[in-house]
Amino acid sequence: MLNRRTFLLTSLAATAGMLSGCSGSQNTLDVTFLQDSIPPQLLGDFQKIIAQTGQIKLIPEVNLQAIFDLLEAWQKPDEQEQSVIDSLPIIGRNNPQQASIVTLGDSWLQKAIADQLVQPLDTSKLEGWSSLPTRWQNLVKRDREGNLNAQGEVYGAPYRWGNTVIAYRKDKIAWTPTDWSDLWREELRGRISLLDDYREVIGLTLKKLGHSYNTNNLSQIPNLETELQQLQQQVKFYSSDKYLQPLALGDTWLAVGWSTDVLAITKRYSNIAVAVPASGTSLWADLWVQPNLGDDTSSNEQIASIRANWMDFCWESKSAKQILLFTNAISPISTKSQEQGMQDLAPNLENSPVLKSTLATFNNSEFLSPLSPETKNEYSNLWKKIRQRG
Repeated sequence: MLNRRTFLLTSLAATAGMLSGCSGSQNTLDVTFLQDSIPPQLLGDFQKIIAQTGQIKLIPEVNLQAIFDLLEAWQKPDEQEQSVIDSLPIIGRNNPQQASIVTLGDSWLQKAIADQLVQPLDTSKLEGWSSLPTRWQNLVKRDREGNLNAQGEVYGAPYRWGNTVIAYRKDKIAWTPTDWSDLWREELRGRISLLDDYREVIGLTLKKLGHSYNTNNLSQIPNLETELQQLQQQVKFYSSDKYLQPLALGDTWLAVGWSTDVLAITKRYSNIAVAVPASGTSLWADLWVQPNLGDDTSSNEQIASIRANWMDFCWESKSAKQILLFTNAISPISTKSQEQGMQDLAPNLENSPVLKSTLATFNNSEFLSPLSPETKNEYSNLWKKIRQRG
């Protein structure tokens, strides 16, 4: 699967080490999290709260693929091969320690559930669950195959979210992009970087035509293939992890990418600006999920309590503000209502018009829902057809 937010990452390993405490403690909550997705301040504050009852050990991973690989490794430890070098002391690579809770992206959740890598959460122990907006609750309610099901069990606790946005060079473009239709403008021919992701590219084209990112029966959408062929002529570069480099160098003038990546690069390059498509865009969310380890930490009531406290802590108002300020993303509790979210975060949004626009377009935007095998093949085949013609 494609990775999200692997561009311009910086390490939090030192912070994690400071907050890890004694890893041998029976009441230590081991957390494997996406690097830079949680502010160091939050980790320190939470350690103070649980100081009398337990400890927290943080292990950062650079991307979601690495975390998914860990989930697979923990599920089938006997199948993990270890080379002679890996078995040597000091220079060898130890088997990764299992965690009681990990970060997972919403687009990875379906496969993780279907492969039995994660288990349902006990929401009766989560005080903040009932206050979470229905849209967020429905995002993580799934059947045993990982498909959306409003009556299904809860498999994740969303703690931050973002969207797909447009980044552009202010010194190359004399106008301001406002929506997806701008990608088809003649002056951008051969000047665009796009994500190498058929859900994103076909999805934004569907959105331009007034349809959903999650549309079935693509063959029934008039002009879809023609629009994609025209967009193909606009593109100079496809990548899901290096799409911003050509933009920074001036080889492309506009790029479509994930908000956390894009906002990070604007802090280094003042000539790069960001636009949130007015008609809506695709959304992503980072979730806390519980690995299906089949034993141990799940039966430890103290660990279970600390795990629940951690998820609730991430939903607190103070935590939401820190997530906004330090991770270029938004807490789901800020979407209870657009008006309330704007009001709660007003002082912090003044210096971030992009995040303000992200909140404003939330209701018009969509998460990428799991597709049926038939529909997935339809998307994949159309994508291959368009790319081969390029």
